[in-house]
Amino acid sequence: MKKLIAFAVLNLAVCAQAQWIVYDPTMNTQQIIDQAENVAKYVEMIDNQVQQINTLSSQLQQLVQYNAAFGNPATVLQVTGVNGLIADLDHPPVGQSMIAIQVSASGTEALNNDGNGLYHNVGQTFNTPSGQQVTRNTNYYRPNAAIDGAAQNYTNVYADVQQRRAALKAQIAATTQKLQSSTTDAETQKLQGVLTGLNGALAATDKEADQAVGLTLVQQAANQNDKDKQVKAESEEQQAEFSESLQNYGTTFKLSTEAANFPDSQ
Repeated sequence: MKKLIAFAVLNLAVCAQAQWIVYDPTMNTQQIIDQAENVAKYVEMIDNQVQQINTLSSQLQQLVQYNAAFGNPATVLQVTGVNGLIADLDHPPVGQSMIAIQVSASGTEALNNDGNGLYHNVGQTFNTPSGQQVTRNTNYYRPNAAIDGAAQNYTNVYADVQQRRAALKAQIAATTQKLQSSTTDAETQKLQGVLTGLNGALAATDKEADQAVGLTLVQQAANQNDKDKQVKAESEEQQAEFSESLQNYGTTFKLSTEAANFPDSQ
């Protein structure tokens, strides 16, 4: 019985020894150091985030101050002169090309054109001294019709240019006046851009009138060139006809090669 009690006590002692906690000072110190390093890194991360928030707040304040001083371009929507500039840029061309004028040239219109009473109306017919009425060949007058068409083209372009110039100058005046009362840099820059575009459009309208004048001069030069060409062609034809006439005359009327035989005088 005593042996059995001793064996039980021994087993209890072994089991109790197996449940004791083992303390390692070195490992415990390292865990404390690692935890301290993690806390330091976390504090540094928080500090960086605070600095970033402060930087963003400062930038936001600067942007607000900039918008207050220079204006927000997105809020400047109604800019004086923009509608007038767009309308002029979208304006369809009035002038015709030289090809269009040449193709549509009508000799009949040239014969009936009196330049609003400035010129004499040639008419499509004329009478000979004997009273016979002759119809004119309208194709001969198509070059003149091309000049008339070019002149009318210039008249149309000039009238259109004058109307657009008046509208553009009014827009330039309104934009300049608005520019003088501009309160923000954003509005000023947009108005200056519109003003530059309006001045460019005004210069472009002058070029349209110059082009119409140039077209008239070119057509006139082409007519003169054709006239000179016709004169040269007619002169060449006349020379060829004259040479051929001389050859035909020489063939028809041959000179005798025999010596002249004069009768003896008595």
